[in-house]
Amino acid sequence: MRIRRILAAVLATAALAGLGLTGAATATAATGSVTPASVTPGECTDNGGTIDRSTPVLPTCRGGMYDGQTSD
Repeated sequence: MRIRRILAAVLATAALAGLGLTGAATATAATGSVTPASVTPGECTDNGGTIDRSTPVLPTCRGGMYDGQTSD
């Protein structure tokens, strides 16, 4: 009987520790901001930028939140 109680306590502790680790990883992932590799022209202009089409390879967003990002 004592073994069952100890085993139940160990399993409950392990389960709660696992939830804590998962919650911490989720919180970190939710708060980290990721800058996209390229933005749409609408995203650029909606966030205060303008499309610069004079760049050699791809149009670039100038100014605003996505300054310097390529636009597709």
